[in-house]
Amino acid sequence: MNEPLFMGIDGGGSTLRIAIVNAKLDELSSLKAGAVNPSVVGHAEARARIQRGVLAALDEANFQPKRISAAGIGIAGASNLHSERWLLESLKPLLPTSHLVPSSDLEIALVGALEARHGILLLAGTGSGAYGYKSGDIRLQVGGWGYLLGDEGGSYWIGRELLRQALQEYDLGLDSNEATLARACLDELGLSHPRELVAWVYQSDAAPAVRIGGLAPLVLARAADGDEQARHILRRASGYLADQVRTLRRRLDYAEAPIAFAGGLLDNDNWLSKDVTRRLALAKRPVAKRPPVIGAAMLAKMEWGTAKK
Repeated sequence: MNEPLFMGIDGGGSTLRIAIVNAKLDELSSLKAGAVNPSVVGHAEARARIQRGVLAALDEANFQPKRISAAGIGIAGASNLHSERWLLESLKPLLPTSHLVPSSDLEIALVGALEARHGILLLAGTGSGAYGYKSGDIRLQVGGWGYLLGDEGGSYWIGRELLRQALQEYDLGLDSNEATLARACLDELGLSHPRELVAWVYQSDAAPAVRIGGLAPLVLARAADGDEQARHILRRASGYLADQVRTLRRRLDYAEAPIAFAGGLLDNDNWLSKDVTRRLALAKRPVAKRPPVIGAAMLAKMEWGTAKK
């Protein structure tokens, strides 16, 4: 009898990751591709990319779809709270015999980070959000509204604030040739004048959330070098992020909740992650035990085991 296999699918704001694991969570196949957030690339394109990724992961390991006992999926911009049907319809044609577990990018990150389905997860990548799960099947999400409505403290928000500052400096008549954060932004993009930012922002050949979010590393680097303008942006970002955790603690009445971090802005030591850690009075930055894609596979394994009982 074949051993059970589990697929994890993690679609962040800029990257799709898929992994196939055995019951011991050993990776048998892994794949990385571009953004699949439907709010960024559109629902049709997101589904097509997810399906291509699933087929590629199966092909890499030389597995037939029927070998996958269960698959867990969490996609930024398509939480099971509002897009469960879309998630199921994206996977069912390719994995017709598998137990499918639609989730959210926040929940799979929580399960992976803590190797358990409890606690509070703070995510800051292209977007941002926080998710809490408490015994008694009590769960709550704060934030994660997408880049048009929220996602404060994420890479897109940080990049947008940088661009706004550059334009405000120009409108105020400040010298754009001075060694300011705005000047560093123009140099990073290979532009000579702030007015050129308009064409760069509104070009249609790439998703704006991903492109603008790509400016966040510049702000982080400048903050590390002591740039007070960069630190001002990141202080605001860390304030928004820490407030999401505090809100979950209060609303869930879960003051003792273990805290997990996830996302490209928080999964390494930088000025922002250190400031969020300080604001939350944590002894050190939380380090995830496993990545979200494995969290998705773990969630699939949990739900599959429960369904078999």
